[in-house]
Amino acid sequence: MRILRLSASPHAVAAGVAAGVFVSWTPFIGVHFVMAFVITYFLSGNMVAAALGCAAFGNPLTYPFIWGITWEIGHLLLSREDHLAGQMVDLAALFHKLNFTELWRPVLEPMLIGAIPPGIVTAVALYALTFYTVRGFQARRRTRLIERARLRLAGPAGDMPSV
Repeated sequence: MRILRLSASPHAVAAGVAAGVFVSWTPFIGVHFVMAFVITYFLSGNMVAAALGCAAFGNPLTYPFIWGITWEIGHLLLSREDHLAGQMVDLAALFHKLNFTELWRPVLEPMLIGAIPPGIVTAVALYALTFYTVRGFQARRRTRLIERARLRLAGPAGDMPSV
């Protein structure tokens, strides 16, 4: 409901939500909001909608599913099913040392490549869904406000005041 009540155009709200959802697929958790804001800026979107899209789609409940999906899609796209089979990757040691070059190939590269297809699909789908939902909500809201203003001007007797 918070997204629907934003006072921005339907495109701005939908672009923000789509950007937030798209970056939630990437493995760079610490910078999702920054990435969403940059994409939203270039799409002329709403920054609050981007933050809400990030927080709603990418959260501790969804990350395990997102990581599993991006991992599998990335390995499929990079044709690495058998290439890394049998190799042990000590993620704790890699993260402890923060050695990006050793972490890139076995973990981040497949997850980043694997994030692109589902990110695009969900961003486009949620853009369309959000755009039409916000447009309908704003039209109904505008109609209700006009009706209330007309009733207030009519006064208690229902007659329009004379000027």
